[in-house]
Amino acid sequence: SHFLLPGPRCPIMALKLNAAFGALDSERKRHDRAAKRGTDADAMALMETPSHFLLPGLQQPQDFLAGAFTGKGDEMNDPALKFLHGTTTLGFIFQGGIVLAVDSRASMGSYIGSQTVKKCIEITPYLLGTMAGGAADCQYWERHLGRLCRLYELRNRERISVAAASKLLHNIMYSYKGYGLSMGTMVAGWDKGVGPNLYYCDSDGTRVKGEKFSVGSGSPYAYGVLDAGFRPDLSVPEACELGRRAIYHATFRDAASGGFVSVYHVHEDGWTKVSVDDVEQLHWKYEAERK
Repeated sequence: SHFLLPGPRCPIMALKLNAAFGALDSERKRHDRAAKRGTDADAMALMETPSHFLLPGLQQPQDFLAGAFTGKGDEMNDPALKFLHGTTTLGFIFQGGIVLAVDSRASMGSYIGSQTVKKCIEITPYLLGTMAGGAADCQYWERHLGRLCRLYELRNRERISVAAASKLLHNIMYSYKGYGLSMGTMVAGWDKGVGPNLYYCDSDGTRVKGEKFSVGSGSPYAYGVLDAGFRPDLSVPEACELGRRAIYHATFRDAASGGFVSVYHVHEDGWTKVSVDDVEQLHWKYEAERK
């Protein structure tokens, strides 16, 4: 839990790093004491400074801190800890339903935390959600949305519409606006008598209905492939391949996206997980096709 750091060139940065590591060390010791005693007072004390966290064992923690703490320190408007997140997700409506495609990399700046994150959240058997932004925020609130949708079904004896589900999520995120949530999600599903519906919601309080979305740092690259190959009359295999190829090209150009490409198909009977492909294998496959 202790790091031996080379001296920063800037003395002000040195003071900031020493203060940051002093706070982290103090927080770790207090956490250990609370864990041993197990009292309610100590447990509540851990929540007094929610911006303190335990640093992962990085090779260059001073560089990580310098890149992570970029805000002015105003916890409400510009917190000191700024999320450096990146991902690529997309969804589009075609004649056969909706295709959702996502990558699987979790990162913060140059630090890659995981290559196997499940970024397509299975909300209900008829609803899917994607996650972009803070992984913890998206996973928790979309799971919570699944609970609300299930309660709606039990109370009303019918499944919730896509519009209503996205509105529930939007209301939650809007109520927490300014509190540091980082979410950019799509909610996709099939409504009886209406057909496929696709909504985009984010932590700024935005809620938009559309037919084609891409969210994340790699979305400009995904949009290029998607716009070039999209047709409303695509078959299901063609649509799935288009989504897969768009995510692959985004991972090739965007360092914050990578891992595996997961493709889902939303249809009248629910949703189907079509494929999970390693982007490295897709790269050599597409390179061979070009030759």
